[in-house]
Amino acid sequence: MKTHQPVAIVCIFTWIGFVCAISFLEAWLKFQAPGVTIPIGLGIGRLVFSALNKIEWVFAVAVLGSAFLSRNGLRWPLWIAIAILVAETVWLLPALDARAEEMIHHRPVPPSRLHIMYIAMEGVKVFALLAGGLALFKSTRYR
Repeated sequence: MKTHQPVAIVCIFTWIGFVCAISFLEAWLKFQAPGVTIPIGLGIGRLVFSALNKIEWVFAVAVLGSAFLSRNGLRWPLWIAIAILVAETVWLLPALDARAEEMIHHRPVPPSRLHIMYIAMEGVKVFALLAGGLALFKSTRYR
């Protein structure tokens, strides 16, 4: 099997796994563990989501590099996923981090829809990655 962008395909589907495991499983599950208080859970979450964001950038750069080197371009759903990653990095994660910091220090925070926005953006990102990854996989050449 020959493909135009095997590194991109591997990175895209691994990226999906990371986002699903952390954003849709670890994020809420840690609060179910005995003894995990809100401040402790938020501290863990800040650490984990910061690491996830850095790992996502590694995947994004690998996908972009693969597209550049193969000269086949990038599928439009992958541009959506990368745009969401940019928005999360420069706006949403810092806002959530500041909010978590206030809660960790037991300061009152007003109600917010930031977490709902984050979940929605993660969902769109996963579907965009899946669509882009499948399109890329379908363009695979068999010889």
